[in-house]
Amino acid sequence: MARQTMSRQSKVMLSAHDWAEAALDAIGRRGVEGVAVEPLARELGVTKGSFYWHFPNREALLVAALERWEARETDEVLGRVEQETDPRARIKRLITEVNTSRRASRVYAALSSATKPAFVLDYVERVSRRRLDFIADCYAALGLSADVAGRWALMTYSVFLGSLQIRRDMPEQWPAADDPAFAEYVRFLMVSLMPPELDGAQPINARQQDMTYEHSAGPASAADDGQRF
Repeated sequence: MARQTMSRQSKVMLSAHDWAEAALDAIGRRGVEGVAVEPLARELGVTKGSFYWHFPNREALLVAALERWEARETDEVLGRVEQETDPRARIKRLITEVNTSRRASRVYAALSSATKPAFVLDYVERVSRRRLDFIADCYAALGLSADVAGRWALMTYSVFLGSLQIRRDMPEQWPAADDPAFAEYVRFLMVSLMPPELDGAQPINARQQDMTYEHSAGPASAADDGQRF
């Protein structure tokens, strides 16, 4: 009886953080439109009264969930990556960090494809900008100019967005973090996403940087009218 009483009390004492995490789980499974008070309350084993103790409405819950998501995907992830002192190691660790959590990938994919409410995309844009700027700083620390570092960062981030698509559409094809195939994938990216002539010890001049970038991008196709990123 005492154990049942404690269990009931723990459910009643859910925090706003618990509700925000439950909302993120729902977003990962069903999209933003899948965040609804009654289904979440049933899943958490509580009444709607628990929800209204913390939030006035669904939008407030969404904001709390998005703020939690933004902090996790920027401050927390980038904080761990910044522990690496070598810029190459930071890029490698970021690639690993953002590709190992299936839940995080599902949530990111769902949020980035959401069309409403409109403020959702504001959070996605801020997270993407923080990550893109961080990657650009890593390339700049390897000796690239700000302009060229930004272009390589864009290519690197585009690979991440492509991986989100695969993990959403064909999740069974994506290797687990402890699968040797995942380590092979990371090694492939670290070769592909590093300018072949880049010397981390000595900055290369602007002309070398442009030639290196053009070499990596390959010739323009007729379809894109000669335009690249």
